[in-house]
Amino acid sequence: MSSSVLCLIETDGDAVIEASLRALSFAKSLARSSNARLIAAHVGEISGTTLATLGSFGVDDAYAITSTRLSSYAPVAWAQSLRQLLETCGATTLLAAGSDRGNEVMAHVGALSDQPMVANCFGATRVDDETVRLSRQRWAGSLIEDALLRASPSLMTVAFDGVSSERAEQPTTTHVSAFEPDLDESDLVTHVAQWTGRSAGISLADARVVVGGGRGVGSAEGFAALDELADLLGGAVGVSRAVTSLGWRPHNQQVGQTGTRIAPDLYLVSGISGATQHLAGCQSAKRVVAINTDPDAPIISRADYAVIGDLNVIIPALVAAIRERGSLTK
Repeated sequence: MSSSVLCLIETDGDAVIEASLRALSFAKSLARSSNARLIAAHVGEISGTTLATLGSFGVDDAYAITSTRLSSYAPVAWAQSLRQLLETCGATTLLAAGSDRGNEVMAHVGALSDQPMVANCFGATRVDDETVRLSRQRWAGSLIEDALLRASPSLMTVAFDGVSSERAEQPTTTHVSAFEPDLDESDLVTHVAQWTGRSAGISLADARVVVGGGRGVGSAEGFAALDELADLLGGAVGVSRAVTSLGWRPHNQQVGQTGTRIAPDLYLVSGISGATQHLAGCQSAKRVVAINTDPDAPIISRADYAVIGDLNVIIPALVAAIRERGSLTK
């Protein structure tokens, strides 16, 4: 069958974020299994570095979605752009990383297209032009669903911890085209709550180190030491649901079933007992170091290493020790 798979990619500077690399791997597998072309879309100009990455993942064509109206993130405008691009390139599948931004934009594409959007996929095979057999995570991976998606186009997001990023055996020379969408003022309306503290520029889903804090931190001000530690480790701060409910930190820093699922090399967590929904969100962490006064807290049983003690003593001591040796990111 003649078709194409379109994948939205997100970048941080010139680099494609890890979540999008995994989405590209998923898209490549789906495209090759159905003899389809692999197409990437990026909002903004595509740098030489990004273009080289796309080629290494086997992308045949790429679209740079450019418009003077797209100077900042606007989810409906991104969705409108993708909907119009679908009509232009004729892709039968559109997918994105299962990041906060990817899920938000794809949900809007579904609403604009009057089509279902399936989140957190880790496997898919095209059956015919309007049917995809897929596997996806539900309830933060505690339930695996196998289903048929009948829609045109097929809209999906890719589970971050369900797919690895694998470059193509045969790199391609990616052809880039500019695409300018037709947007109006209503597409550009946004409602933004932005955290501007330390570690604000590091994606929680992509961070190799996450410093976690829960209600046991004691207050919003108590997170200053965790911010400092995350900064020294080149990581991001993650929090429990209780912390966001108390208004101490924004929701986009929440780790858990109703927040972000993380897969860092190191999750250093303090003041979190380890409720089931939080443990579901950090189950893919390679190493967990837990600091807690309660040796029987659920998070301790999940930890590779546990420190039983007061975080208000231990965290400042860690910060001081790292500062004495010099930042680990240098």
